[in-house]
Formats: sequence, structure tokens, C-alpha cells
Amino acid sequence: MIRLHVLFNIIGLFMMALGAVMLGFLAISLWLGGDPRLFGIPALLSASTGALYFFAFRRPGHDLSQREGVLLVCAIWLLVCVFGAFPFYLSPHFHSYTDALFEAVSGFTTTGATVLVDVEVLPRHLQLWRCMTHWFGGMGIVLLGIAILPLVGIGGMPLYRAEFSGARSEKLRPRVAETALALWKIYFALTLAQYFALRWAGMDEFDAACHTFSTLGTGGFSTRTASIAAFNSPLIEYIIITFMLLAGMNFTRHYMLWVERRPGRLWADGELRSYLAVAAGATAIILLSLLSSPGYSFAAALRKSLFQVSSILTTTGFVTDDFEKWLPLPQLILLTLMFIGGCTGSTAGGLKAARILLLFKLVGREFKRMVERRGVFAIRLGTDVIPEYTIQSLLNMVYLTLMVFVIAALMIAATGVDVLSSIAAVAAATFNIGPGLGSVGPSDHYGHLSDLAKWILSICMLAGRLEFYTILVILTPSFWRK
Repeated sequence: MIRLHVLFNIIGLFMMALGAVMLGFLAISLWLGGDPRLFGIPALLSASTGALYFFAFRRPGHDLSQREGVLLVCAIWLLVCVFGAFPFYLSPHFHSYTDALFEAVSGFTTTGATVLVDVEVLPRHLQLWRCMTHWFGGMGIVLLGIAILPLVGIGGMPLYRAEFSGARSEKLRPRVAETALALWKIYFALTLAQYFALRWAGMDEFDAACHTFSTLGTGGFSTRTASIAAFNSPLIEYIIITFMLLAGMNFTRHYMLWVERRPGRLWADGELRSYLAVAAGATAIILLSLLSSPGYSFAAALRKSLFQVSSILTTTGFVTDDFEKWLPLPQLILLTLMFIGGCTGSTAGGLKAARILLLFKLVGREFKRMVERRGVFAIRLGTDVIPEYTIQSLLNMVYLTLMVFVIAALMIAATGVDVLSSIAAVAAATFNIGPGLGSVGPSDHYGHLSDLAKWILSICMLAGRLEFYTILVILTPSFWRK
């Protein structure tokens, strides 16, 4: 039985934390001369609602069940997006709450799709909040809470499993809270490293902070309408390429490299090798395509192809060139990269490189079975033998992904959007990328879509961020049975 009073108690804790963060942004807003209502009202609403839930319901004395963890993850993500949209809604730059919610969901799910025609019109404190949603959503709002929940007498393992429902959840330390803190320390260290690198490359303090938050969260919100292309700096682009690729790696590998000093195990990871091989292969093909087009030197073609491949593969969504003007082949490669995504345990979206690798191994095993019908063939990922129930879970996830993708694309097309834009918009939303093709391309936005289309894409963003199982399982009757 799901203990709703327990969930309300924990949700109250998260809402008070969100209110505290917004109070911090209220101070920033006052310092920059902004309207105090933009963050003052949402901070009051979030903190008061959280306090009501936290003190009105009994504090739990033991661990969450798996079903309670799943429901709590969905509730927290939904409520954070709903309340996080109020600063946008209270500003004059968003025409409706639908637009504000779309921007907030896009931010917290690290998608980077925007309804804004001109990003520069936003005041600085609102731009900082917009990019900071990527940073919080990247590592996971819930993962941060895993370190807090034991302090109120509740374990975090069900939340850890729900947040990474389809990934390999490698625990770095014996306690889940210690694991969460270890990952956040690495995340924070990379944030500082990129910020100082961008400052060294010539960005001012504000732009460096905003683009660092967006890069490490693999989100893609920029302070400029033209995205990274506005800075026209090869050095800045290569710094962002480096940190996009680092953010797309499994953070347990960062731990092995920087904390445990085991670089050998880093390269032994088959998923990491596949991830880098896909990035290198896609870059090489697009490079050759750009060199065959007029107007690209070798240096410019290499930089633009590597940047766009890194941006789409890691589902960040930054742009340095209008790839809709490229030849069809590189456009199709970028569309394919949207489905692949980064590594498991990273801030990136997509199906993840490990799952794609397992699918190829599964196809190879079926070919072997056709030749040797009595043979027994194990599927391995590195030195680990993958159990059959994991393979079945993988196939179910691929089926769920395709089912959601097709249904959502049909629904978007039903609102009057053309076929290419419908497919690209759903792919960009479901795999948390941001820019797509057609009317939602790298030089366009999502503001022209109908409210219904924005709600559909918002649901796709949440489903993709929570890896489908977590959000779809609560819609099944069996989930609610005693």
C-alpha cells in the first residue's frame, strides 16, 4: 500500500528547499535591480506549500518501498517544474503559463527547447535562473535529495533506482547518500573547471556562469539567441566541446579517474569506447561532407562538425552553425545521434550508448543462433555477463520509446505541424536535445506551436528525462493495487 502521508512529508521537504533556492535568486534579482515579485512570490508559494506538507503529515520512520520511490520521483519532478515556471510566468516575456511551463520543463529536464524568439530581452537574473535549471536538473534534483533523506530517517535506495530506472546504477560507496555526495562533488568540480576555462577564454562572469550551468547539465540554454555562434571564438567552442563530452560520460568513470586514480578501468569500459567511437566516426563523415560544400576551410569544418556532433550526441543542444543548411547526409547523422545520446549515469539523454551497444550484441547473438541452433551464447558488456531479464528489460524500453515516439509524433502532426517538424520536435523533446529540424530547427524556436503541442512535448520531455519506465509505470492499474 502506498503511504501518501509519507510522500507528502518528503515532498514538503523538497518544496521548502526549492523555496530556499528561489529566495537566493530573489537576493540576486534585488542586487541586479530586477522585479522582486518574479522570485519573491514563487519562493513564498513553494516554501509555504512545502512547510504545510512537511509539518502536517507524519514523518516516516523507515525506508520507502519501490512503488513509493517511483511515485515520489514523478511528483517531485512535476512539482518542481510547476513552481519553477512561476518566475517566467510573472515576467512580461512569456505570453501564457503554458509557455512558462514549457520553458521550465525544458530547463529542468535539460532539453533546452525554448519558446523565446529573442533570448537577449530577458533580464540577467531570469537568464541565470533559466540556465541554473539545467544545472539542477542535470545531475538530478532527486539525486541531491538522496543525500538529504537519510537525515530525516528515510533511506534513498528506491529513489536512486527510480531516478536511474534503465541505467546501470553502480554504487561508488557503501551508502547511497555518500554516493550522491561523491557525484555532486565531481559535478561541482567540473563546474568550477569549466567556469574558469571560459573566463580565461574571454567570456565575462555572467556568460561564463550561464554557459557552464547549461553545458554540465547538457541542457543548451544560452544567453544569446544565436547560441555559442554569437561569441565567434574557436577557443570557447573547443572548451565547451571538451566539457560536453565529459558531461556525457558516466560519472562513475570520473570517480574512478579523479578520485580512485584508476585510469585503466576507464578505458576498459566498452560503453565509453563506443561513445567516443560514435563521436569520432560521425565527426569524420560530417567533416568530409562540409569540405565538399563551398565556404568551409578545414579548420572551420572540423570545429563545426565536432561541435555539432558533441552537442547532439550529448543532447546538449548548443549551436554554432545552422545545420539545416547542410547536406541531407549530415542532417540524417545528427538525427540518428539524437536517438543514441550519451553514456548511462551521465547528465545526457537519449537511449544511451550502452543500450545501443547491447542491441548490436543481441542482434549478433541471434545471427549465431541461426547458424548454431544448440549453442548457448552469453551477452557481455566488458567482463560482465548481462542476465536475460536485463535484456528483456532493454527490449521493453526500446519498445516503450518507439511507442511514445510514434504516438507523440502523430499527435503533434494532428495539430497542423508538418511531418519533418513533428518527427524532429518529438525526437528533440523525448531525448532532451532541444533544437530539431524543420520549423523547430537550430535557428528557430517552439513558440509558434499550439498550446496542445507544447503540453504534449512537455510530457515527452519529462518521460524522456525519467527514462520512460518511471513515469509510465504509474499509469498502469497494477501499480495502484495493494
